[in-house]
Amino acid sequence: MNAKQIAGKRLFVIDTNVLMHDPTSLFRFAEHDIFLPMIVLEELDNNKRGGTEVARNARQSSRFLDELISGLSPQEIEQGLTLNPANLKLNQGVQCSGRLFFQTQHFDDDLPQSLPGNKADNSILTTTLGLKKIYPDTDVTLVSKDINLRIKASVLGINAEDYHNDQVLEDVNLLYTGSLELDDRFWDEHGKEMESWKESGRTFYRVSGPAIVNWWPSQFVYHERDGFLAVVRKVENDSAVLETIRDYSLPSHTVWGISARNLEQNFALNLLMDPEVDFVTLLGMAGTGKTLLSLAAGLEQTLEKKLYREIIMTRVTIPVGEDIGYLPGTEEEKMTPWMGALMDNLEVLTQSDGHGDWGRQATNDLLAQRIKIRSVNFMRGRTFLNRFVIIDEAQNLTPKQLKTLITRAGPGTKIVCLGNIAQIDTPYLTETTSGLTYVVDRFKDWEHSGHITLRRGERSRLADYASDTL
Repeated sequence: MNAKQIAGKRLFVIDTNVLMHDPTSLFRFAEHDIFLPMIVLEELDNNKRGGTEVARNARQSSRFLDELISGLSPQEIEQGLTLNPANLKLNQGVQCSGRLFFQTQHFDDDLPQSLPGNKADNSILTTTLGLKKIYPDTDVTLVSKDINLRIKASVLGINAEDYHNDQVLEDVNLLYTGSLELDDRFWDEHGKEMESWKESGRTFYRVSGPAIVNWWPSQFVYHERDGFLAVVRKVENDSAVLETIRDYSLPSHTVWGISARNLEQNFALNLLMDPEVDFVTLLGMAGTGKTLLSLAAGLEQTLEKKLYREIIMTRVTIPVGEDIGYLPGTEEEKMTPWMGALMDNLEVLTQSDGHGDWGRQATNDLLAQRIKIRSVNFMRGRTFLNRFVIIDEAQNLTPKQLKTLITRAGPGTKIVCLGNIAQIDTPYLTETTSGLTYVVDRFKDWEHSGHITLRRGERSRLADYASDTL
Protein backbone atom coordinates (compact mmCIF):
# COMPACT_ATOMS: atom_id res chain seq x y z
CA MET A 1 0.00 0.00 0.00
CA ASN A 2 1.41 3.38 -0.94
CA ALA A 3 0.29 6.99 -0.63
CA LYS A 4 -0.76 7.26 -4.28
CA GLN A 5 -3.21 4.38 -3.90
CA ILE A 6 -5.20 6.13 -1.18
CA ALA A 7 -4.82 9.73 -2.36
CA GLY A 8 -8.11 11.61 -2.09
CA LYS A 9 -9.75 8.81 -0.10
CA ARG A 10 -10.36 8.07 3.53
CA LEU A 11 -8.72 5.03 5.10
CA PHE A 12 -10.91 3.19 7.60
CA VAL A 13 -9.36 0.84 10.16
CA ILE A 14 -12.02 -1.74 11.04
CA ASP A 15 -12.38 -3.19 14.54
CA THR A 16 -13.35 -6.85 14.97
CA ASN A 17 -16.70 -6.08 16.58
CA VAL A 18 -17.83 -4.27 13.42
CA LEU A 19 -17.35 -7.45 11.37
CA MET A 20 -19.02 -9.58 14.04
CA HIS A 21 -21.94 -7.16 14.08
CA ASP A 22 -22.31 -6.95 10.28
CA PRO A 23 -20.13 -9.14 8.03
CA THR A 24 -21.19 -7.09 4.99
CA SER A 25 -19.57 -4.02 6.55
CA LEU A 26 -16.56 -4.83 4.36
CA PHE A 27 -18.61 -3.53 1.43
CA ARG A 28 -20.28 -0.52 3.09
CA PHE A 29 -17.56 2.13 2.72
CA ALA A 30 -18.29 3.19 -0.89
CA GLU A 31 -15.16 4.49 -2.65
CA HIS A 32 -13.00 4.57 0.48
CA ASP A 33 -10.34 2.02 1.42
CA ILE A 34 -10.41 -0.17 4.51
CA PHE A 35 -7.54 -1.64 6.52
CA LEU A 36 -7.62 -4.79 8.68
CA PRO A 37 -5.00 -5.10 11.45
CA MET A 38 -3.66 -8.64 11.87
CA ILE A 39 -5.11 -8.84 15.40
CA VAL A 40 -8.60 -8.55 13.86
CA LEU A 41 -8.07 -11.81 11.95
CA GLU A 42 -6.91 -13.48 15.16
CA GLU A 43 -10.01 -12.28 17.02
CA LEU A 44 -12.28 -13.54 14.23
CA ASP A 45 -10.62 -16.93 14.61
CA ASN A 46 -11.08 -16.88 18.40
CA ASN A 47 -14.79 -16.06 18.11
CA LYS A 48 -15.79 -18.40 15.27
CA ARG A 49 -16.88 -21.34 17.43
CA GLY A 50 -20.44 -21.82 18.67
CA GLY A 51 -23.98 -21.27 17.50
CA THR A 52 -24.41 -17.66 18.59
CA GLU A 53 -25.10 -14.82 16.17
CA VAL A 54 -21.63 -13.40 16.92
CA ALA A 55 -19.96 -16.71 16.02
CA ARG A 56 -21.96 -17.02 12.81
CA ASN A 57 -21.02 -13.49 11.79
CA ALA A 58 -17.36 -14.17 12.55
CA ARG A 59 -17.44 -17.25 10.30
CA GLN A 60 -19.23 -15.31 7.54
CA SER A 61 -16.66 -12.52 7.71
CA SER A 62 -13.88 -15.09 7.35
CA ARG A 63 -15.65 -16.65 4.36
CA PHE A 64 -15.95 -13.25 2.68
CA LEU A 65 -12.23 -12.61 3.22
CA ASP A 66 -11.34 -16.08 1.94
CA GLU A 67 -13.34 -15.55 -1.26
CA LEU A 68 -11.78 -12.13 -1.83
CA ILE A 69 -8.23 -13.39 -1.36
CA SER A 70 -8.62 -16.70 -3.21
CA GLY A 71 -6.17 -17.18 -6.09
CA LEU A 72 -4.23 -13.94 -5.50
CA SER A 73 -0.46 -13.73 -5.19
CA PRO A 74 1.26 -12.02 -2.22
CA GLN A 75 2.13 -9.09 -4.49
CA GLU A 76 -1.52 -8.65 -5.52
CA ILE A 77 -2.63 -8.83 -1.88
CA GLU A 78 -0.05 -6.16 -1.03
CA GLN A 79 -1.63 -3.87 -3.63
CA GLY A 80 -5.05 -4.26 -1.98
CA LEU A 81 -8.05 -6.46 -2.72
CA THR A 82 -10.80 -5.23 -5.01
CA LEU A 83 -14.07 -5.20 -3.07
CA ASN A 84 -16.62 -6.52 -5.54
CA PRO A 85 -19.82 -7.53 -3.74
CA ALA A 86 -21.40 -8.74 -7.00
CA ASN A 87 -18.98 -11.67 -7.09
CA LEU A 88 -20.09 -12.70 -3.60
CA LYS A 89 -23.82 -12.66 -4.50
CA LEU A 90 -24.68 -9.98 -1.96
CA ASN A 91 -27.95 -8.06 -2.07
CA GLN A 92 -28.25 -5.61 -4.91
CA GLY A 93 -27.69 -2.03 -3.89
CA VAL A 94 -24.42 -2.82 -2.09
CA GLN A 95 -21.86 -0.90 -4.14
CA CYS A 96 -18.26 -0.07 -3.37
CA SER A 97 -15.12 0.76 -5.30
CA GLY A 98 -12.58 0.91 -2.49
CA ARG A 99 -9.83 -1.57 -1.73
CA LEU A 100 -9.06 -3.79 1.24
CA PHE A 101 -5.57 -3.80 2.76
CA PHE A 102 -4.13 -6.16 5.36
CA GLN A 103 -1.46 -5.39 7.90
CA THR A 104 1.84 -6.82 6.68
CA GLN A 105 4.32 -5.03 8.98
CA HIS A 106 4.81 -4.00 12.58
CA PHE A 107 4.22 -0.35 13.44
CA ASP A 108 5.73 -0.34 16.96
CA ASP A 109 9.20 0.53 15.69
CA ASP A 110 7.91 3.67 14.00
CA LEU A 111 6.39 5.05 17.20
CA PRO A 112 8.14 6.69 20.18
CA GLN A 113 6.60 4.16 22.58
CA SER A 114 4.03 1.41 22.41
CA LEU A 115 0.85 1.49 24.46
CA PRO A 116 0.93 -0.25 27.86
CA GLY A 117 -0.58 -3.72 28.12
CA ASN A 118 -1.13 -6.39 25.47
CA LYS A 119 -4.86 -6.05 24.84
CA ALA A 120 -6.13 -6.43 21.30
CA ASP A 121 -7.57 -2.91 21.51
CA ASN A 122 -4.11 -1.47 22.14
CA SER A 123 -2.73 -3.38 19.16
CA ILE A 124 -5.41 -1.83 16.93
CA LEU A 125 -4.64 1.63 18.34
CA THR A 126 -0.90 1.15 17.75
CA THR A 127 -1.57 0.08 14.16
CA THR A 128 -3.79 3.11 13.57
CA LEU A 129 -1.16 5.46 15.00
CA GLY A 130 1.42 3.88 12.70
CA LEU A 131 -0.82 4.45 9.65
CA LYS A 132 -1.31 8.09 10.62
CA LYS A 133 2.47 8.55 10.76
CA ILE A 134 3.12 6.79 7.45
CA TYR A 135 0.29 8.59 5.63
CA PRO A 136 0.13 12.05 7.26
CA ASP A 137 -1.98 13.52 4.44
CA THR A 138 -4.65 10.81 4.64
CA ASP A 139 -7.75 10.87 6.85
CA VAL A 140 -7.21 7.67 8.87
CA THR A 141 -10.33 6.78 10.86
CA LEU A 142 -10.90 3.95 13.32
CA VAL A 143 -14.37 2.38 13.12
CA SER A 144 -15.54 0.46 16.20
CA LYS A 145 -18.73 -0.48 18.03
CA ASP A 146 -16.75 -0.37 21.30
CA ILE A 147 -17.33 3.01 22.97
CA ASN A 148 -14.32 2.61 25.27
CA LEU A 149 -12.00 1.97 22.35
CA ARG A 150 -13.36 5.08 20.65
CA ILE A 151 -12.67 7.07 23.84
CA LYS A 152 -9.08 5.79 24.00
CA ALA A 153 -8.62 6.61 20.32
CA SER A 154 -9.81 10.17 20.86
CA VAL A 155 -7.37 10.57 23.78
CA LEU A 156 -4.53 9.55 21.43
CA GLY A 157 -5.64 11.96 18.73
CA ILE A 158 -7.16 9.31 16.46
CA ASN A 159 -10.39 10.07 14.63
CA ALA A 160 -12.86 7.35 15.73
CA GLU A 161 -16.42 6.67 14.63
CA ASP A 162 -19.22 4.24 15.39
CA TYR A 163 -20.46 1.99 12.58
CA HIS A 164 -23.67 3.61 11.32
CA ASN A 165 -24.28 1.93 7.96
CA ASP A 166 -26.85 -0.47 9.42
CA GLN A 167 -29.00 2.36 10.76
CA VAL A 168 -32.53 2.17 9.43
CA LEU A 169 -33.28 5.82 10.27
CA GLU A 170 -31.27 8.87 11.24
CA ASP A 171 -33.68 9.60 14.08
CA VAL A 172 -35.99 7.11 15.79
CA ASN A 173 -38.63 9.86 16.03
CA LEU A 174 -39.03 9.50 12.25
CA LEU A 175 -40.18 5.89 12.62
CA TYR A 176 -43.54 5.08 11.05
CA THR A 177 -46.31 5.07 13.70
CA GLY A 178 -49.08 3.38 11.68
CA SER A 179 -51.75 6.02 12.29
CA LEU A 180 -52.46 9.56 11.13
CA GLU A 181 -54.90 12.15 12.45
CA LEU A 182 -56.69 14.07 9.71
CA ASP A 183 -56.80 17.83 10.08
CA ASP A 184 -60.02 19.86 9.99
CA ARG A 185 -59.47 20.90 6.36
CA PHE A 186 -58.97 17.38 5.03
CA TRP A 187 -62.53 16.79 3.75
CA ASP A 188 -62.68 20.24 2.17
CA GLU A 189 -59.52 19.47 0.19
CA HIS A 190 -60.07 15.76 -0.51
CA GLY A 191 -63.81 15.16 -0.36
CA LYS A 192 -65.04 16.82 -3.56
CA GLU A 193 -64.71 13.73 -5.77
CA MET A 194 -65.13 11.18 -3.00
CA GLU A 195 -66.82 7.87 -3.84
CA SER A 196 -68.42 5.51 -1.32
CA TRP A 197 -69.88 2.02 -1.56
CA LYS A 198 -70.75 -1.02 0.49
CA GLU A 199 -69.48 -4.52 -0.10
CA SER A 200 -70.31 -7.58 2.05
CA GLY A 201 -71.43 -5.31 4.88
CA ARG A 202 -68.23 -3.26 4.75
CA THR A 203 -68.10 0.46 3.92
CA PHE A 204 -65.46 1.80 1.54
CA TYR A 205 -64.44 5.29 0.42
CA ARG A 206 -62.20 6.44 -2.40
CA VAL A 207 -60.56 9.80 -1.78
CA SER A 208 -57.99 11.72 -3.79
CA GLY A 209 -55.77 14.72 -3.16
CA PRO A 210 -52.25 15.87 -2.30
CA ALA A 211 -52.06 14.25 1.17
CA ILE A 212 -52.50 10.73 -0.22
CA VAL A 213 -48.90 10.47 -1.45
CA ASN A 214 -47.75 10.25 2.18
CA TRP A 215 -50.10 7.38 3.08
CA TRP A 216 -49.22 3.68 3.37
CA PRO A 217 -51.30 0.48 3.04
CA SER A 218 -52.87 -0.67 6.35
CA GLN A 219 -52.31 2.79 7.86
CA PHE A 220 -55.11 4.07 10.07
CA VAL A 221 -56.54 7.55 9.48
CA TYR A 222 -58.95 9.16 11.90
CA HIS A 223 -60.75 12.33 12.89
CA GLU A 224 -61.78 12.03 16.51
CA ARG A 225 -64.21 14.92 16.56
CA ASP A 226 -66.26 13.36 13.74
CA GLY A 227 -65.75 9.83 15.03
CA PHE A 228 -64.25 8.80 11.68
CA LEU A 229 -61.96 5.76 11.95
CA ALA A 230 -60.69 4.04 8.80
CA VAL A 231 -57.84 1.95 7.45
CA VAL A 232 -56.09 2.52 4.13
CA ARG A 233 -56.67 -0.53 1.94
CA LYS A 234 -54.98 0.61 -1.26
CA VAL A 235 -52.90 3.57 -2.41
CA GLU A 236 -52.74 4.41 -6.12
CA ASN A 237 -50.88 7.60 -7.04
CA ASP A 238 -52.97 10.44 -5.56
CA SER A 239 -56.01 8.34 -4.63
CA ALA A 240 -56.64 5.84 -1.85
CA VAL A 241 -59.32 3.35 -0.85
CA LEU A 242 -60.40 3.56 2.81
CA GLU A 243 -62.47 1.11 4.81
CA THR A 244 -64.19 2.01 8.07
CA ILE A 245 -62.90 -0.20 10.86
CA ARG A 246 -64.63 -2.30 13.49
CA ASP A 247 -64.91 -0.46 16.80
CA TYR A 248 -63.48 -2.80 19.42
CA SER A 249 -64.06 -0.26 22.19
CA LEU A 250 -67.76 -1.22 22.20
CA PRO A 251 -68.89 -3.91 24.70
CA SER A 252 -70.56 -5.78 21.83
CA HIS A 253 -67.25 -6.12 19.95
CA THR A 254 -64.93 -7.72 22.49
CA VAL A 255 -62.05 -10.05 21.62
CA TRP A 256 -61.89 -12.96 24.09
CA GLY A 257 -63.53 -10.67 26.62
CA ILE A 258 -61.11 -7.78 25.99
CA SER A 259 -62.18 -4.32 24.78
CA ALA A 260 -59.94 -1.58 23.40
CA ARG A 261 -59.29 1.10 26.02
CA ASN A 262 -57.89 3.72 23.68
CA LEU A 263 -57.60 4.60 20.01
CA GLU A 264 -54.30 2.80 19.36
CA GLN A 265 -55.53 -0.41 21.00
CA ASN A 266 -58.57 -0.24 18.74
CA PHE A 267 -56.30 0.01 15.70
CA ALA A 268 -54.10 -2.83 17.00
CA LEU A 269 -57.07 -5.18 17.43
CA ASN A 270 -58.22 -4.41 13.89
CA LEU A 271 -54.81 -5.49 12.58
CA LEU A 272 -54.61 -8.55 14.82
CA MET A 273 -58.10 -9.73 13.86
CA ASP A 274 -57.73 -9.08 10.11
CA PRO A 275 -57.05 -12.41 8.29
CA GLU A 276 -55.66 -10.46 5.30
CA VAL A 277 -52.83 -9.04 7.44
CA ASP A 278 -50.07 -11.64 7.77
CA PHE A 279 -47.52 -9.57 9.68
CA VAL A 280 -48.18 -7.17 12.56
CA THR A 281 -45.73 -5.09 14.61
CA LEU A 282 -46.75 -3.41 17.86
CA LEU A 283 -44.44 -0.91 19.55
CA GLY A 284 -45.05 0.62 22.93
CA MET A 285 -43.77 1.04 26.44
CA ALA A 286 -44.58 -1.41 29.23
CA GLY A 287 -48.26 -1.52 30.11
CA THR A 288 -49.69 -0.44 26.76
CA GLY A 289 -51.33 -3.85 26.25
CA LYS A 290 -49.16 -5.34 23.48
CA THR A 291 -49.07 -8.88 24.87
CA LEU A 292 -52.64 -8.90 26.18
CA LEU A 293 -54.14 -7.77 22.87
CA SER A 294 -52.03 -10.24 20.89
CA LEU A 295 -52.95 -13.18 23.10
CA ALA A 296 -56.64 -12.28 23.12
CA ALA A 297 -56.65 -12.05 19.31
CA GLY A 298 -54.72 -15.30 19.03
CA LEU A 299 -57.09 -17.18 21.33
CA GLU A 300 -60.18 -15.79 19.60
CA GLN A 301 -58.95 -16.84 16.16
CA THR A 302 -57.49 -20.19 17.29
CA LEU A 303 -60.22 -21.52 19.59
CA GLU A 304 -63.34 -19.73 18.37
CA LYS A 305 -62.82 -19.03 14.66
CA LYS A 306 -60.46 -22.00 14.03
CA LEU A 307 -58.25 -19.91 11.70
CA TYR A 308 -55.04 -21.18 13.29
CA ARG A 309 -54.04 -24.54 14.76
CA GLU A 310 -52.16 -23.15 17.75
CA ILE A 311 -50.38 -20.13 19.22
CA ILE A 312 -46.59 -20.15 19.34
CA MET A 313 -44.91 -17.63 21.62
CA THR A 314 -41.19 -16.94 21.79
CA ARG A 315 -38.82 -14.26 23.01
CA VAL A 316 -35.12 -13.53 23.38
CA THR A 317 -33.71 -14.81 26.68
CA ILE A 318 -31.73 -11.82 27.90
CA PRO A 319 -31.86 -11.32 31.71
CA VAL A 320 -32.37 -7.88 33.24
CA GLY A 321 -30.24 -8.69 36.29
CA GLU A 322 -27.71 -11.42 37.08
CA ASP A 323 -28.21 -14.69 35.21
CA ILE A 324 -29.65 -17.45 37.43
CA GLY A 325 -27.72 -20.18 35.62
CA TYR A 326 -28.89 -23.28 33.79
CA LEU A 327 -32.56 -24.20 33.90
CA PRO A 328 -33.75 -27.82 34.10
CA GLY A 329 -36.34 -29.56 31.96
CA THR A 330 -37.55 -29.57 28.38
CA GLU A 331 -37.38 -26.64 25.96
CA GLU A 332 -40.81 -25.43 27.10
CA GLU A 333 -39.92 -25.80 30.79
CA LYS A 334 -36.66 -23.90 30.29
CA MET A 335 -38.56 -21.07 28.57
CA THR A 336 -41.30 -20.83 31.23
CA PRO A 337 -39.36 -18.46 33.59
CA TRP A 338 -38.93 -16.05 30.64
CA MET A 339 -42.65 -16.06 29.93
CA GLY A 340 -43.92 -14.21 32.99
CA ALA A 341 -45.73 -11.76 30.72
CA LEU A 342 -47.54 -14.64 29.04
CA MET A 343 -48.67 -16.12 32.37
CA ASP A 344 -49.78 -12.74 33.75
CA ASN A 345 -51.88 -12.01 30.69
CA LEU A 346 -53.37 -15.51 30.54
CA GLU A 347 -54.52 -15.02 34.13
CA VAL A 348 -56.37 -11.87 33.05
CA LEU A 349 -57.91 -13.60 30.05
CA THR A 350 -59.09 -16.68 31.97
CA GLN A 351 -60.60 -14.76 34.91
CA SER A 352 -63.25 -13.26 32.67
CA ASP A 353 -65.06 -16.52 31.83
CA GLY A 354 -67.29 -16.43 34.94
CA HIS A 355 -67.38 -20.22 35.43
CA GLY A 356 -65.62 -20.43 38.80
CA ASP A 357 -62.44 -22.27 39.74
CA TRP A 358 -63.36 -25.52 38.00
CA GLY A 359 -64.17 -23.78 34.74
CA ARG A 360 -61.02 -21.69 34.97
CA GLN A 361 -58.87 -24.80 35.46
CA ALA A 362 -60.53 -26.49 32.48
CA THR A 363 -59.81 -23.38 30.42
CA ASN A 364 -56.18 -23.35 31.54
CA ASP A 365 -55.78 -27.02 30.54
CA LEU A 366 -57.26 -26.27 27.13
CA LEU A 367 -55.01 -23.25 26.62
CA ALA A 368 -51.93 -25.25 27.63
CA GLN A 369 -52.62 -27.56 24.69
CA ARG A 370 -53.01 -24.69 22.21
CA ILE A 371 -50.24 -22.31 23.38
CA LYS A 372 -46.70 -23.51 22.78
CA ILE A 373 -43.62 -21.78 24.16
CA ARG A 374 -40.55 -22.06 21.95
CA SER A 375 -36.98 -20.79 22.09
CA VAL A 376 -35.63 -18.47 19.39
CA ASN A 377 -32.42 -20.55 19.38
CA PHE A 378 -34.12 -23.54 17.73
CA MET A 379 -36.18 -21.78 15.06
CA ARG A 380 -33.73 -22.17 12.18
CA GLY A 381 -34.93 -24.67 9.60
CA ARG A 382 -38.51 -24.88 10.90
CA THR A 383 -41.70 -24.04 9.01
CA PHE A 384 -44.90 -22.99 10.80
CA LEU A 385 -48.17 -23.90 9.08
CA ASN A 386 -51.44 -22.23 10.18
CA ARG A 387 -49.89 -20.87 13.36
CA PHE A 388 -50.37 -17.59 15.24
CA VAL A 389 -46.77 -16.69 16.15
CA ILE A 390 -46.00 -14.03 18.78
CA ILE A 391 -42.39 -12.79 19.03
CA ASP A 392 -42.05 -10.88 22.29
CA GLU A 393 -39.20 -8.47 23.13
CA ALA A 394 -38.39 -8.27 19.41
CA GLN A 395 -36.38 -5.07 19.93
CA ASN A 396 -33.48 -7.26 21.16
CA LEU A 397 -33.21 -9.07 17.83
CA THR A 398 -30.95 -8.02 14.97
CA PRO A 399 -32.39 -7.54 11.46
CA LYS A 400 -30.83 -10.84 10.40
CA GLN A 401 -32.35 -12.73 13.36
CA LEU A 402 -35.81 -11.30 12.68
CA LYS A 403 -35.49 -12.22 9.02
CA THR A 404 -34.68 -15.79 10.09
CA LEU A 405 -37.82 -15.94 12.26
CA ILE A 406 -40.20 -14.28 9.82
CA THR A 407 -39.12 -16.52 6.95
CA ARG A 408 -40.24 -19.53 9.04
CA ALA A 409 -43.86 -18.62 8.22
CA GLY A 410 -45.69 -21.12 6.05
CA PRO A 411 -49.15 -20.86 4.45
CA GLY A 412 -51.86 -19.60 6.80
CA THR A 413 -49.45 -18.30 9.45
CA LYS A 414 -49.63 -14.86 11.08
CA ILE A 415 -46.60 -13.35 12.83
CA VAL A 416 -46.89 -10.64 15.48
CA CYS A 417 -43.76 -8.81 16.70
CA LEU A 418 -43.95 -6.96 20.02
CA GLY A 419 -41.40 -4.69 21.62
CA ASN A 420 -40.26 -1.41 23.11
CA ILE A 421 -37.25 0.05 21.30
CA ALA A 422 -36.50 2.20 24.36
CA GLN A 423 -35.57 -1.00 26.27
CA ILE A 424 -32.83 -2.69 24.25
CA ASP A 425 -30.60 -5.10 26.19
CA THR A 426 -28.52 -6.53 23.31
CA PRO A 427 -24.95 -5.18 23.03
CA TYR A 428 -24.28 -2.99 19.96
CA LEU A 429 -27.99 -2.64 19.11
CA THR A 430 -29.62 0.79 19.31
CA GLU A 431 -33.06 2.20 18.62
CA THR A 432 -32.09 2.94 15.01
CA THR A 433 -30.36 -0.42 14.34
CA SER A 434 -32.76 -2.80 16.11
CA GLY A 435 -34.33 -5.53 14.01
CA LEU A 436 -37.76 -4.35 15.15
CA THR A 437 -37.13 -0.86 13.76
CA TYR A 438 -35.85 -2.49 10.58
CA VAL A 439 -38.99 -4.58 9.92
CA VAL A 440 -41.36 -1.70 10.80
CA ASP A 441 -39.68 0.44 8.16
CA ARG A 442 -39.30 -2.29 5.51
CA PHE A 443 -42.86 -3.67 5.77
CA LYS A 444 -44.77 -0.38 5.80
CA ASP A 445 -45.45 -0.42 2.05
CA TRP A 446 -46.77 -4.03 1.96
CA GLU A 447 -50.56 -4.29 2.00
CA HIS A 448 -50.56 -7.54 4.02
CA SER A 449 -48.70 -6.04 6.98
CA GLY A 450 -49.56 -3.43 9.56
CA HIS A 451 -47.99 -1.48 12.40
CA ILE A 452 -49.22 0.53 15.37
CA THR A 453 -47.28 2.42 18.02
CA LEU A 454 -49.16 2.22 21.33
CA ARG A 455 -48.62 5.38 23.34
CA ARG A 456 -50.80 5.16 26.42
CA GLY A 457 -50.23 2.79 29.33
CA GLU A 458 -53.28 1.02 30.72
CA ARG A 459 -51.95 -0.79 33.80
CA SER A 460 -52.71 1.50 36.72
CA ARG A 461 -52.34 5.09 37.86
CA LEU A 462 -49.25 3.99 39.84
CA ALA A 463 -47.59 2.47 36.75
CA ASP A 464 -48.49 5.52 34.62
CA TYR A 465 -47.05 7.92 37.19
CA ALA A 466 -43.86 5.83 37.52
CA SER A 467 -43.39 5.77 33.74
CA ASP A 468 -43.74 9.55 33.53
CA THR A 469 -41.64 10.58 36.54
CA LEU A 470 -38.93 7.94 37.14
